[in-house]
Amino acid sequence: MPVWLTDAEYRTLSAACARLIPTDETPGASDGGAADYIDGLLGAFSVDPPRIWAGGPTSGRHGGARGFEGFLTLGRLEELAWRMRIEGSDGHPERQFNGPVTGWQQRYRDGLASLGSDFAQVEGAEQDERLRSAGDFTALVYEHCCEAMYGAPEYGGNRDGVGWDAIGYAGDVQPRGWTDTEVSSP
Repeated sequence: MPVWLTDAEYRTLSAACARLIPTDETPGASDGGAADYIDGLLGAFSVDPPRIWAGGPTSGRHGGARGFEGFLTLGRLEELAWRMRIEGSDGHPERQFNGPVTGWQQRYRDGLASLGSDFAQVEGAEQDERLRSAGDFTALVYEHCCEAMYGAPEYGGNRDGVGWDAIGYAGDVQPRGWTDTEVSSP
C-alpha cells in the first residue's frame, strides 16, 4: 500500500522504474523496491520523525546496534530545507524567500500523469517514447531509482541488499574490529 502516491500513480511509477532499470542478469528497480523508496521519500513527513536521516552509528548488519532503523528528529532549518525539496513552497510564505518552489511531490504528480494512466499496460517501445517525452521528470525518476538501488535499505529501497550484491559491495561494514559491546557502550 503506497505511503503518499495513489494506487494508480504507484502502478505507473513501478512500471517506469522497471523500464529505467530493468531486471536482466542483474536485479532491476523492481527487485530493489525503487517505487517503495520513492513513495516513502515523497511521504517522508507522514511519519514522526520524518524518514530523512537514519540514526546510527551502525546499521547492525556487521555488529553493533541496529541504529539505522530509527530516524532522527530534524532541526528547524533541516526540516524547512527538506519540506521545500519534497513539498515545495506550496503557498507558505516562509518557504518563498527565493520565490516559488515546485517540490518533488508536485513534479511526481504531474510527471506520472503525463505518462498516462495506461502506462503500465502499454508495450515497452511505447513506454520508452513516453519516458523520452517526459525529459526532466524521467531524469528525476532515474536519479531516485539509482538512490533506491544503491542506498541503505532502511530508506525503503535496495531490498535485501540486491543493489549492493549486484555490484559486489558489502554495504556499510562498520564497526570493523570492534565488539558489539564496544560499539554500543556510551
